Amino acid sequence: TAPPSPPLPTHACIYKDYFNPDKIRDHYNYTKGMTEKQQTPGRDAFSIAIVVLCCFIMLENLLVLVSVYRNKKFHSAMFIFIGNLAFSDLLAGLAFMANVLLSGQRTFSLTPVQWFVREGTAFATLAASVFSLLAIAIERHVAITKVKLYSSDKNCRMVLLIGACWVISVAIGGLPIMGWNCMGRLEDCSTVLPLYSKRYILFVVTVFTAILLSIVVLYGRIYCIVRSSHAEIASVQTLALLKTVTIVLGAFIACWLPAFIILLLDTSCAVKACPVLCKANYFFGFAALNSAMNPVIYTLRSKDMRKEFLRVLCCWGVAGRGKPAERCMVPLRSSSSLDHCRGKAGGDSPGTDNLV
Repeated sequence: TAPPSPPLPTHACIYKDYFNPDKIRDHYNYTKGMTEKQQTPGRDAFSIAIVVLCCFIMLENLLVLVSVYRNKKFHSAMFIFIGNLAFSDLLAGLAFMANVLLSGQRTFSLTPVQWFVREGTAFATLAASVFSLLAIAIERHVAITKVKLYSSDKNCRMVLLIGACWVISVAIGGLPIMGWNCMGRLEDCSTVLPLYSKRYILFVVTVFTAILLSIVVLYGRIYCIVRSSHAEIASVQTLALLKTVTIVLGAFIACWLPAFIILLLDTSCAVKACPVLCKANYFFGFAALNSAMNPVIYTLRSKDMRKEFLRVLCCWGVAGRGKPAERCMVPLRSSSSLDHCRGKAGGDSPGTDNLV
């Protein structure tokens, strides 16, 4: 008789289960005590609200990207990084909406690989937002300390920094699908995300916390430098812009702190021991508000950005009514072009970006 075939390696067995929908049911039943028949459409109203919020997030962050692209005054390193943050928020809104639409009873029609893609995109966009905030903090620190990091090769350096932000973010979001999950080890499974390893969730929360603490330290150093420096460094525009990005950071922490606490609780709770973990979707829904808040903060804090938003909205409205909008397609050099859209003869004169 032929000798028995050697057993498959453990990782090969795990990958073989990636296309088995029954694994989803097994993991949800083990961690939540919930099967497909027990799933109720009780989150319909909440899900609709989240989908509407996500549509709003995508539209307003698209408005930020269009404004930064069109106005030559916003082509500095600082606003390029703000545009990168807006892009990550836009993708976060899209990922969260897809997550909501594919949750509930639809979860049990997914294969594990589809489930990993659903959750991994959300983690990747969250990581991109965190790294974008870190890039903004580094840029502000460089600008304040007068280190000429963005000199002749500033475009190359910005591309490399933003590229690294996205490569690392995709890598963090892709770790579970590459093997760092709890398939085959149910006792290691998260309750909030039943196919994710508790160790992976602890790793992600630890990394994000370390980055946020680093950002706080950088801003602390910036404040110390500004307060002790000469007037030409501590200008009104510099202080105002610094306050704006600090508010953005504070909003991120306020919105995501409850979700981070839930994830930390998830890593320490025994299976089915913490009922609040089954309500985690509400905490993540609150966290999604952060992606909607950043454009509002820019609008309230920046006079030029506020004008640019109105300019783009005005031109979209003109185009929507079928009227000629040739001027709307012309790249802008100053926010005073808003007056052309309004058809006024006068208006504010162009100047430096004023943050109030």
